[in-house]
Amino acid sequence: MTDVVAVTGADGFIGSHLIESLVRRGSRVRAMVMYNSFGSRGWLDALEPDLLDNVDVRPGDIRDGRLVHDFVDGAEVVYHLAALIAIPYSYRAPKSYVDTNVTGTLNVLDAVRDCRTPRLVHTSTSEVYGTARTVPISEEHPLQAQSPYSASKTSADKLVESYHLSFGVPAVVLRPFNTFGPRQSARAVIPTVISQLASGPRTIMLGALDPTRDFLYVKDTVDAFVSVGTAPEHGVVGEVFNAGTGAEVSIGRLAEDIARLMGHTVRLTHDPQRVRPPASEVMRLVADASKLHSATGWHPRHARDDGLLETIEWFVDPVNLARYRPEQYNQ
Repeated sequence: MTDVVAVTGADGFIGSHLIESLVRRGSRVRAMVMYNSFGSRGWLDALEPDLLDNVDVRPGDIRDGRLVHDFVDGAEVVYHLAALIAIPYSYRAPKSYVDTNVTGTLNVLDAVRDCRTPRLVHTSTSEVYGTARTVPISEEHPLQAQSPYSASKTSADKLVESYHLSFGVPAVVLRPFNTFGPRQSARAVIPTVISQLASGPRTIMLGALDPTRDFLYVKDTVDAFVSVGTAPEHGVVGEVFNAGTGAEVSIGRLAEDIARLMGHTVRLTHDPQRVRPPASEVMRLVADASKLHSATGWHPRHARDDGLLETIEWFVDPVNLARYRPEQYNQ
């Protein structure tokens, strides 16, 4: 019988794509979604019904340790993606980020330890590095928390490290750089630009235009998760791996590239509501993913423009575009 694979944060952007990939690979998938009174399963509700029929969907909350234990029990691999991720909101509600990203991760670690789960893949973020001191950024780069969000993820990463070294928990940390693709939050820059341009040429309001990022298409991010979740233990368990393309682009240039692909011209203007506090802005992120390639053979399969074209096609579909409210762009 096929082993059970469990995914926290399955209702989110990357989580829903991971669920889709795992089912298509033939895995028996257990998915935790954030409980709500509307009965919504987040982005899982956008998947094909036949595919979703093969997923054991369990509403819950990562902050509930007993529930997390029951969710993990019997799984061969746990992919832990559940987190609060919006950086702007972390300035307003830092305790929420500690409760979800730190305590939630602690609950997963305790459950994996108690259930003797063979493999835990924990999701980190390139934000833990802060502004690059050396490029490209390897896993040896110093960590610098430049936002409460980054601090919560750094703390979670260190908890994972401590449980591996203290208790032998078979954990792997995957650190994706800036993932993009269909279903991404409207708060992210690529959905913001595409959604605003969908009505025709116009002025796009963005935050800082100079910072550079390493954008990774979501299908490549999912492949990176699967690669560390299925690779032999030696050289993988206990390690941290970056996932990125090794290429960077400024936010301003990215917006111009999206407009070009959509056949529009674009005017960029400054939106003060989207600017981080000066010392909190991460100015440069670009990945060295050679360690992941050496350990698993993973490498990105999608050029940025190809990924952008697929993302644009998804967003401009009227059904999908209707899911995004204009007021979300400034939250």
